Amino acid sequence: MQFNIEVNNRIIEVRKGETILSALFRNGIKVPTLCNMKDLSPTGACRICVVEVEGKENLVTSCSYPVEESMKIKTHSPRVVKARKTLVELLLSNHPDDCLYCERNGCCELQDLAIDLNIRERRISGKKSRHKLDLSSPSIVRDPAKCILCGRCVRVCDEIQSVSTLDFLNRGNKTIIGTAMARDLNFSSCINCGRCVMVCPTGALHEHSYLDEVLDSLNNSSLQVVVQYGPAVTVSLAEEFGIKSGKDITGVINAALRKIGFTHIFDTAFAADLAVMETVEVIMQKLETGEGFPIISSCCPAWVKYAEQFYPEVLSYLSTCKSPQQMLGSIIKSYYAPQQNINPNAIYSVAIMPCLAKKFEAQREEMTHKAISDVDVVITTRELSRLIKMYGIDIHNIEPQTSDTPFGARSSAGKLFGTSGGTAEAILRTLHHRITGKELNSLKLQDLRSVSGIKEIPIKIGGKVFKVVLANGLTGIEKLMEGIQNKSIDAHFVEIMACPGGCVNGGGQPFKSGEKDIRARIRSLYEVDEVDNIKASHKNPLINELYENFLEKPGSDKAKQQLHTCYTKRDVLL
Repeated sequence: MQFNIEVNNRIIEVRKGETILSALFRNGIKVPTLCNMKDLSPTGACRICVVEVEGKENLVTSCSYPVEESMKIKTHSPRVVKARKTLVELLLSNHPDDCLYCERNGCCELQDLAIDLNIRERRISGKKSRHKLDLSSPSIVRDPAKCILCGRCVRVCDEIQSVSTLDFLNRGNKTIIGTAMARDLNFSSCINCGRCVMVCPTGALHEHSYLDEVLDSLNNSSLQVVVQYGPAVTVSLAEEFGIKSGKDITGVINAALRKIGFTHIFDTAFAADLAVMETVEVIMQKLETGEGFPIISSCCPAWVKYAEQFYPEVLSYLSTCKSPQQMLGSIIKSYYAPQQNINPNAIYSVAIMPCLAKKFEAQREEMTHKAISDVDVVITTRELSRLIKMYGIDIHNIEPQTSDTPFGARSSAGKLFGTSGGTAEAILRTLHHRITGKELNSLKLQDLRSVSGIKEIPIKIGGKVFKVVLANGLTGIEKLMEGIQNKSIDAHFVEIMACPGGCVNGGGQPFKSGEKDIRARIRSLYEVDEVDNIKASHKNPLINELYENFLEKPGSDKAKQQLHTCYTKRDVLL
């Protein structure tokens, strides 16, 4: 049912049951808010979204108040603006005065609100709360002094990611947001996905930056600084420089990294092809016996940590293949270094990823061999943007360049790893060739694209049905895990990405990205797939050359030593 209401002396059409805020946004009327999150039930906690409703004595929170017939609303009356201004001033009265040094300076919702409301002086003063900076996590830094108690991080961690690491602690003016028993983040159940960082309106949560370590290595003449970048980075970095969302600027990134001073530049999508070859070999072996299914993807480190903590029973199904990041890191030091007569200890391996959990993954014990880590440090898309700006590189006026051999060429299947469903699609292209000896009639597997939530998809290969399950985000993951354990889910391959949409929507991607930006990134990856000549991992000539010269064949002892690992139950403080 639809009816009309009056807003700011203008008639708009609304739907029965929707909130005032939803109706206003749908009609292009902007009302500020700090706590509201799309698709989640409203809390009205921040009260920034208050509006004046004729006949109501008090201002009402538009995010939680439903529309009513004959309503007359003022969204920016003097009373409303004064209330919002007072609320923001109260938040600022207990907020650190370090905007110049804050990670979120220029991209802070509290700062934006203060500007919009013309707050130019401190009218409310008081004793500021003192909190300890939490630097324990390799991925995320917690600065409780900057927390405004909006609750977004609590809700996304609980309702979207199903982890529940964060919660409100204490009562009254002693209330803070923290982990169980107020322990440091590294002792908690945090899976390092970074969804909390993406929704935090201030600098209370931000990535653990390793730019200083990268800069030190670049200035160390005794080191060969090698860099790799993930598929999702190339279609998202453009937004940081005002370029059209989703534009693939791979060549520009190569040129910028060379100007910065990296010795060798490689494409992680090459290692995605390598991951496909190894995964398909594992699938083929299990198809011969018919046992050991499903195989669950392990290229998302946030999902892997989730499984280790909450569902160790399914770890036996987890693919033993390392993620593409770690595979390439391993190959660089075990194959490329000797080939170039370089001591592996003299190589400093940097990975540029769209994900905060990749920082955690790089320092895992399983990713170190004889005291040599596969990857030394991981920086995010946002950190790469800061690095480029730091070196004064004009991204708009730079000639594109190619990445370096022998890890520069990749198939478009490897590029698809950047989006949900892409890993499964890449694997199926090569699996079909292994089973039938022929290429798929149509390499575009539409059923695996634009999947929302959890979906089971049957794919015919050589007269048999190969069952794939896609989990786009961790919402509802409990039912999937239960189904795998009790055998009610009959699948061959399960792809799980912790972030909705996959790596294109990772916790290290540009802030203020909307759904349109994420869709543009996904579309760009598929457009690359449309025009590329090499569309399947097994057709990448450099992959075949690597097996011939070093790894022998997929699944060989040498391949298992360099490209495979295992995971065990992880005990955490809940």
